[in-house]
Amino acid sequence: MKVPVYDLEGNPVREVELPSTFMEYVRTDVIRKAFRIYLMNNRQPYGTNPRAGKNIAAESWGVGYGLARIPRLPNGRGAFAPNTVGGYRAHGPRAEKIWKRHINKKELRLALRSALSATAIKELVIGRGHRVPEDKPLPIVVVDDIQGIKRTKDLIKVLQNLGLDRDLERASKRKIRAGKGKMRGRKYKQAKSVLIVVSKYEGIERSASNIPGVDVSLVKQLNINKLAPGGVPGRLTIYTESALKELEGWP
Repeated sequence: MKVPVYDLEGNPVREVELPSTFMEYVRTDVIRKAFRIYLMNNRQPYGTNPRAGKNIAAESWGVGYGLARIPRLPNGRGAFAPNTVGGYRAHGPRAEKIWKRHINKKELRLALRSALSATAIKELVIGRGHRVPEDKPLPIVVVDDIQGIKRTKDLIKVLQNLGLDRDLERASKRKIRAGKGKMRGRKYKQAKSVLIVVSKYEGIERSASNIPGVDVSLVKQLNINKLAPGGVPGRLTIYTESALKELEGWP
């Protein structure tokens, strides 16, 4: 399958053959599994202090006082035990818990190839909510000159020339999160827009950082979260010519 290569003005200059990786059958179930494990392995571990609630001189008085045999202070107040004021938490989270989850290597590679292949299927890209130019086949391939763009307004101009202005406008509108997450440092939800896959950084990583929803990644740094955010395949993606060559046989 051949796709056109566009210059920075949005004009097709030649055609290039897509790597065989884009012919992979899209396995949405494997993509969701890989994304779920990706999220689980990015959790922040937490646990209680092993001495929490126990730094207190309390001991049981024993029998013969007509009182429960819980640890007590000299004044008679119960302490230390989980059912007392200031006592430690019963069965609290343990700091030594292992949070990491594993996935088979072949299964992870299948998920990555499936997510990569989904970027070339226009129906899946539209299904994710992206605004796709009707006159351009997917994926969009651009000359390597885009890697050297160092100014944000210049990169926005190139994306507009490629017909992606509607998708940039869609991602620029932040939405207020429902529920109590608004009070916990995550009031707004940011939509995902274009992913630009390059072979090396020459300045585009800085210029794209100021555009809402736009991400830049090297081929070797691609993961399931970048190719299929939320575990949903079909992200709108731009590849450079050199990055497309590196994708042969990837991962």
